[in-house]
Amino acid sequence: MSKTRINVSLDQDLAEFAKIFAAENRTTVADMVTQYLLALKRRVEGEYVDNLFAHPAFHQAMEEAQTKLRSGSAQWHSYDEVFGG
Repeated sequence: MSKTRINVSLDQDLAEFAKIFAAENRTTVADMVTQYLLALKRRVEGEYVDNLFAHPAFHQAMEEAQTKLRSGSAQWHSYDEVFGG
């Protein structure tokens, strides 16, 4: 699907929060807005939206990973170590 550009004006503090939140979660503000609007569209159209992020196990795993990354205790592995290549 082709994309088009739209401009959105936000309060400065909200825009800064969005940029920081996106960076911390390794995404972009545009992707966050897109996902929100897509979920809203599906809900309005009556489509079921199975949100992976809402699953308790996924949520817990993400919190654990973020905690390890923030504390510096994450252990990094090579591709070969993980996938046995």
